[in-house]
Amino acid sequence: MMHLVAIAWLYVALMMALAEASHSGGSLLGAVLTFFLYGLGPLALVLYLMATPARRRAARKRDHAARQNTQPDQDAPDVDPLGQPDGRGHSPVAARGKAIPPVGKEP
Repeated sequence: MMHLVAIAWLYVALMMALAEASHSGGSLLGAVLTFFLYGLGPLALVLYLMATPARRRAARKRDHAARQNTQPDQDAPDVDPLGQPDGRGHSPVAARGKAIPPVGKEP
């Protein structure tokens, strides 16, 4: 349905541009400006704004798929054998169960 409206809008803008070009007081430059400023410009803006929800849904879907692919397995160990962090936001020492003493406290 939206494509039909867009085609109709461009048809009307083209007819306005042809009328401008064929009028005795009109000019070819006026016809081109009429087509772009009354036809293509507003149509491009409206189609862009109407497609915003679909673009957002696609971006959320891509982000969700990326998160699903990067989440670690449940069976994976918390710490690399070399003691390197696994990217989950905690230190390897905390993952082994050893508590890190608060600042100013002796262990």
